[in-house]
Amino acid sequence: MTKYQAVGIGNAVVDVISQCDDAFLERMGIEKGIMQLVDKDRGETLYTGMEDRTQMAGGSVANTIAGLGALGISTAFIGRVSDDAPGHDYIREMGEVGTNFTNAPVNGGDLPTSRSMIFVTPDGERSMNTYLGISTELGPEDVDDEVAGGAGILFLEGYLYDKPHGKAAFQAAARACQTKGGKAGISLSDPFCVERHRADFVALARELDFVIGNEAEWMSLYETSLLDTALDRASEECRLIVCTRSGDEVVIRNGKETVRINVDEISPVDTTGAGDQFAAGFLYGLATGQSLDVSGRMGCIAAAEVIGHYGARPEADVYALFQKAGLV
Repeated sequence: MTKYQAVGIGNAVVDVISQCDDAFLERMGIEKGIMQLVDKDRGETLYTGMEDRTQMAGGSVANTIAGLGALGISTAFIGRVSDDAPGHDYIREMGEVGTNFTNAPVNGGDLPTSRSMIFVTPDGERSMNTYLGISTELGPEDVDDEVAGGAGILFLEGYLYDKPHGKAAFQAAARACQTKGGKAGISLSDPFCVERHRADFVALARELDFVIGNEAEWMSLYETSLLDTALDRASEECRLIVCTRSGDEVVIRNGKETVRINVDEISPVDTTGAGDQFAAGFLYGLATGQSLDVSGRMGCIAAAEVIGHYGARPEADVYALFQKAGLV
């Protein structure tokens, strides 16, 4: 069995990034600062309206796993792309950061490789408009038990719960991982995803080894406007919970232990990927046996790096940043 320190399962989405102003968002009917799902025609309209586009392999958990691969640990990603140019580019780009994309491109399908049009305003906010394409067809048949079962850490994307076969793939991967002694966890993805699947996510929290989300997602999960109330309830459900807070302290709870990580105030260039790279830093710490405090600080360093430039993946050597901070 091939062993990986970390494996991700999620939507394989090509990120297409463009700068714009608020007037452009209003003119195009784009809601600022959130992720919206769009159909194929809407996706084509937005894509055509983008200026000075840059493209790269993306998707929330894929970004996290790529960040982990760039840090030098062994990684793999379970996802679904079409046998088209973007699909082959996606597989190649994941390989370039040290991550094995374990699924072959799908031949003869009607759905193209997925893509997300990301519009970044001068204040660093990103407005994501995602056409999910073939990635939503991911099912249990795409999960290699040898890959999932060989994962020391398995990181799952909450968006997969939007379709029954994605949910089944998710459950198959988690079962294979935990059966072989690995730790499986989930990203809550966004508050709207939480609203759609609240009962499933609450049940999952009892079964998985860790859950990562931001404060809006945690409060949505437990239907409260009080973060402490949400985290108290989460602590009763899940072994390890992590809450990021957009520039405020990070809260980590492991049973009765609470760790708080102070965050330096940074003016973001582009907040795309901040949560994804926080997860990469944090999971790197877990994968290499660091304390929760050090793991949380690693997450904050990785997130701070990615919001300092356009794009959802690090440009600097994050491991060197860990060294500079005295964490490794």
